[in-house]
Amino acid sequence: MPSILLQNLEMNSSEQLGPWLNSSTWPLIKSSSLGMSCFMMIFGAISNLTALGILAKTRVRFRRQSKSPFLLLTGALLLANLAGHVIPGAFALYLHMGQRHKIQVSKPTKEFCQVFGASMVFFGLCSLLLGCAMAVERCVAITQPFFHAAMVTLGHVWRVVLFMSSLALILAILPLFAVGTYTAQSPGTWCFLPIHGPKSTADTNLALAFSCLGLTALTFSLLCNILSGLALLQARMKSHNGNTESAARCTRRASSTSSSLFCSLDVEMMVQLAVITVVSCVCWSPFLIHILVMQFNQRNSTHEKDGFILLCLRMASWNQILDPWVYILMRKAVLLRVSCASDPQ
Repeated sequence: MPSILLQNLEMNSSEQLGPWLNSSTWPLIKSSSLGMSCFMMIFGAISNLTALGILAKTRVRFRRQSKSPFLLLTGALLLANLAGHVIPGAFALYLHMGQRHKIQVSKPTKEFCQVFGASMVFFGLCSLLLGCAMAVERCVAITQPFFHAAMVTLGHVWRVVLFMSSLALILAILPLFAVGTYTAQSPGTWCFLPIHGPKSTADTNLALAFSCLGLTALTFSLLCNILSGLALLQARMKSHNGNTESAARCTRRASSTSSSLFCSLDVEMMVQLAVITVVSCVCWSPFLIHILVMQFNQRNSTHEKDGFILLCLRMASWNQILDPWVYILMRKAVLLRVSCASDPQ
């Protein structure tokens, strides 16, 4: 899905309007797009690999069972982001390279487009659904800690990851079985479900399912984060009123495991999750909403909105590159420096 940073290449400014660029302007655009594509794919892959390395060390340091499900979901999200860069990005690079020395811009073959489009839908939905699963897991852990400790096991989380991945996969491969189709999108370097112009009923239903599923995942993530945040705030207020000595001890000894919420792994995870959710909403909402709106647009202008959809796709692409940096930067060590360094006493 648009989750490919690589799609940035396809949407460089020059690729805005006009379904297929004319041969006089294409070579210059190709060159800049190809370079940006390579940079974004490499940078995104390195970012996710770095975050995965930090996550591996985190799992060694913190072996508490209550934290393991969240770490597992985080690892699954980072792996989905990594694959979402490398696999669809490689397809996009292939199309760029194939057109590099051609005078006329040609569309990708139907078979190639089917696989390319399926990979975009699959990895895009995986990122959104796994982010939602992380929010639900943290909400249960914070609001119902005893139930979470007793019932939420790594085995259950593995099944959730498998279910989310299977759901995304089923929706992604339906066009491969003649239920809908994937089509080449302007300027011919990416493939996706038909967005503009005349569409079959199956195409419309698939696009609606994709956008509604993505928006539902974002909505659930927001609601769960709000509930978790309110629960943490309530607990913080109780701690402040009834246990000020414990809070002071946390400030003086930030490296120790304290009962103060601002020095706990729960807050670290909530900050990471909240920022990831905000980033996902900002990056994905324009693309998902645009797809949803266009399914009810009766006008048949195929490329009228191409400039906007490419901008939306670029924003969605950035989600997979920002997620690992949220995890890298919003760690306990960084948070403690920010929250405790101002009051070293």
